[in-house]
Amino acid sequence: MRTPLLQIMLLALIGLSFKAAALSDNEQAISDWVDQHQEDAIALLAETVNIGSGTMNHEGVRAVGDVMARELSALDLSVRWIDMPETVNRAGHLFAENKGSGTRLLLIGHLDTVFEADDQFQAFSRTGNTAEGPGISDMKSGNAVIVYALKALDHIGALEGMAVTVAYTGDEEKPGRPLAISRRDLLEAGQWADIALGFEGAITTEGSDWATIARRSSSSWTLNVSGRQAHSSAIFSGDVGAGAINETARILNAFYTEVRGDYGLTFNAGNIQGGTAVTYDAAKNRGTTFGKTNVVPSQTIVHGGIRALSVEQLKGAKQRMQTIVAAHLPHTEATLNFDDSYPPMAPTEGNRALALAFSEVNQDLGRDAMKIWDPLRRGAADIAFVAPYTDALAGLGALGKGGHTPNESLQLDSMALAIKRAAILMLRLSKNHQEPTEAHSVQP
Repeated sequence: MRTPLLQIMLLALIGLSFKAAALSDNEQAISDWVDQHQEDAIALLAETVNIGSGTMNHEGVRAVGDVMARELSALDLSVRWIDMPETVNRAGHLFAENKGSGTRLLLIGHLDTVFEADDQFQAFSRTGNTAEGPGISDMKSGNAVIVYALKALDHIGALEGMAVTVAYTGDEEKPGRPLAISRRDLLEAGQWADIALGFEGAITTEGSDWATIARRSSSSWTLNVSGRQAHSSAIFSGDVGAGAINETARILNAFYTEVRGDYGLTFNAGNIQGGTAVTYDAAKNRGTTFGKTNVVPSQTIVHGGIRALSVEQLKGAKQRMQTIVAAHLPHTEATLNFDDSYPPMAPTEGNRALALAFSEVNQDLGRDAMKIWDPLRRGAADIAFVAPYTDALAGLGALGKGGHTPNESLQLDSMALAIKRAAILMLRLSKNHQEPTEAHSVQP
């Protein structure tokens, strides 16, 4: 849970400076070590990319977990594999803990990709400074960054005293249900942590580096509408009414005119089936429909999605949508049901303070101050589950592009940058870090 003490620590941290050389001796030692071991980090990345680990490829997800467990165990972290019940139908998660003191840090990655076992895009390939492969950007590079940031901290003797939990989920791309089970351990870790850091890909574009302090929620909704089936010559009459499709059109139009408009809130009707005979399989996003122009339709099913920037915004939008649905046209009925997947990660002051601290690290490494990334331009992620309990910062991974496509690639020299930024930020955030500092201002 966020505390005033942690807020004060973060705000004090961003007002501090290191001497003219920018990096302290320990931080320079981290930087030098990372430069010497970037190829080792890339080798670990290649090893895991070459293991297919689509969410439903449970064997592959566990195999990637075995590799990461090997690396974390070598750092003397306490490693455990968390199996999911058979009913959840997911491989499980890998957690590792270092029982230190001071600021409690939660580092979040995921083992799975969107590329299942029958996908042909299943191998690491390298050309110069660019590498391609399934999940190389989202997010096997970030997983390797976590390991090598911890190794860099261990190199200077800082890791032993730090309180760190690493959480590699096995189903980020398609979370198991119920979420109360599949995200139970992550939620508990979030309640333990003071700060959560997410290691999905960093963003460098438009000549700037960007920090991610907010991510929107991801939920789906299903609208079921019924009307009286009759000869179309009687539509709108007192006995027949408007029909299911006209009622559906009214509802969707009202969503657009009355709910739309708040920054961060978007909703989409992705699939509509309507007529006199309708089927729909939400799991496959596929349905069938039959209807005639001379028959008033009796059923409509709409499947859509909604995203919001805060819990309050999502709750308010749901309430307004339900009010619209309840105002039925004559002889129609409708129900609206929501299925929440990812909660929002709201742009809190604590998150903003973390971004400023991260920006200072970036500057001390010789780069420019960071800007804040627009959350409308980034999807949902596991870090949002813990955001209600702790300050959080996302996007600490390496620089990639083309995620979820056969063109997914990574800028290999960004591995070193990401590892340095993460290790130095963790060192500075730790209360055990007491190196002398001088006043220094940041202009992010």
